[in-house]
Amino acid sequence: MNSYAKFASFYDALTGNVSYKKRAAYFDKLLRAHNPPGNILLDLACGTGSLSVEFARLGYDVIGVDSSEDMLNEAIEKKYEQGFDIQFLRQSMQDLDMFGTVDCAVCALDSLNHITDPDELQKALSRVSLFLHPQGTFVFDVNTLYKHEQVLRNNTFVYDLEEVYCVWQNQYLGEGLTAITLDFFEPDGEVYLRWGEEFKERAYSQIQMEQMLTRAGLRIEAVYGDDTLEPPGPQTQRLIYVTQKQQNG
Repeated sequence: MNSYAKFASFYDALTGNVSYKKRAAYFDKLLRAHNPPGNILLDLACGTGSLSVEFARLGYDVIGVDSSEDMLNEAIEKKYEQGFDIQFLRQSMQDLDMFGTVDCAVCALDSLNHITDPDELQKALSRVSLFLHPQGTFVFDVNTLYKHEQVLRNNTFVYDLEEVYCVWQNQYLGEGLTAITLDFFEPDGEVYLRWGEEFKERAYSQIQMEQMLTRAGLRIEAVYGDDTLEPPGPQTQRLIYVTQKQQNG
């Protein structure tokens, strides 16, 4: 299990281009369109809690779950700064263990792609289904095969920020699997401190996702492309799934 220890301290700066307010509003629109039974929301793989805070601002009773202690430390500090009563739990997606059911769940920013073993992803989806209220809604996004094969592939991206200089290198290994290496250069007086993180992401085909969701007792209500309300196309980089727990799930 990757703790993303150093990544946690730079995560907010490196995702500064993400409007968590807009993302929460988009997910909220999808949730409300499919009638969640209540407002207890699970933010799966919540990271540093930015999206959790925005959901709390929208009136949800939020439970944030992440496997990284370092990410959760950032999230807890953020919730106190913002003054929201959000519960954060340290758990992996595959070992999700709630105190009761939740009315709806979200998983954002390609977090499910970080589960590279299909059997482990199946476990994660099944655990979400287990703790989801009957007819509860689970909305999540995933990077597509197209993005891994054509956009990430063997490319390198550089982020030159005041807090950190980051070099993001990808190595496409085939079958949707990409190895990612992050090198962080943190200014410290006249020198830079160097840190590194390595992990993998896997993109799954729509057929694979549909099969796993069905086995987990989750019915697909809609699939959208690239944070819109339009169907995905051949060059879609991000798929958004809206699923609902089946009555007999």
